[in-house]
Amino acid sequence: MSAIIINGSIVHYEALGRGRPVLFLHGWVGSWRYWIPCMQVASASYRAYALDLFGFGETSRDPLHYDLEKQADLINFFLDHLGIGKVAIVGHGLGALVGFTFMRSWPNSVDRIMAINCPLDYEAVHNRLRSASPDELTSWLSNRSPETAAALADASKADQNAVAASLAGLQTNNLFGEVFDKQVPCLLVYGLNDPAITAPAPGDERTQPAHLHQLNLEGVGHFPMIEEPGRFNRLLTDFLALDSGFSPRELQLKEQWRRRVR
Repeated sequence: MSAIIINGSIVHYEALGRGRPVLFLHGWVGSWRYWIPCMQVASASYRAYALDLFGFGETSRDPLHYDLEKQADLINFFLDHLGIGKVAIVGHGLGALVGFTFMRSWPNSVDRIMAINCPLDYEAVHNRLRSASPDELTSWLSNRSPETAAALADASKADQNAVAASLAGLQTNNLFGEVFDKQVPCLLVYGLNDPAITAPAPGDERTQPAHLHQLNLEGVGHFPMIEEPGRFNRLLTDFLALDSGFSPRELQLKEQWRRRVR
C-alpha cells in the first residue's frame, strides 16, 4: 500500500505501469479497488494511478475535507507531490465531479477527462443516493455477482457524510458552466440502466463545443467498468490513445463496442 500525508491526513493510492500519467477517481460506492482491471489495461502504455478520496477506502475520514473543493485540493497536492504536471483523468460519479472541480481551478493540469455517470445537475441524482447508507447503495447499484462483491469490498468503509457533502456541492455550485468553457477534451459516458444518475439528453453536436462528446451505453448500469469490463476497457483504450488536444469526437467507433452505443 502506498500513501502520502496531506495536512496530517493519510491518503492511500496505488500505481501501475510506465508512461504518461492517468488518474482514476472512484465514485460514491467503493474505492480505488474497482479500477484494478482498468489500471492493468492502461498500464501497458501509461502510468496508471488510483487513490481513495477523503472519507473512502483507506484514506482518512475528516468532514473538513469532504466538500468538492477540498477533494480537488487533494488531487492538486497529490500530483504536485509526485511531480506530475499534466494528467488524463478518468472519474466515475463522485470522482468525475472531483475531476471537474479540479479542472475548474487547474485547467492546464488536465490533458483530457472521461466522466462516467456524472450528474450534470442536482436533479439528475436519484433521492436514494442522497440518503441511503453505503451498504444500501452497494446492494442497489451493483449486480451482486462474486466479481462485483470483490471489486466493491471497500464500499462499507465510506463515510456517508462524504457522499452528502459532494452532493451539496453539486447543488450549490455552478460547476459545469465554467468547466466546459476550459476547452479540455471531455468524454461523457453514461450507462443507460443506471438507477442513480439520469443521463442528459444528447444535444446536437453541430451546436455543442467541439471538445465535448457524449456516449450512452446500452445494457449497463452504474458500474460499466465492472459490468462489462471488456467493452468499457476498449472504449477507455481508444480514448487514452487520442492525440493530446484532439476532440473525443475523433474516436473511431470500433465494432466491439459500437453496436451497443447510442
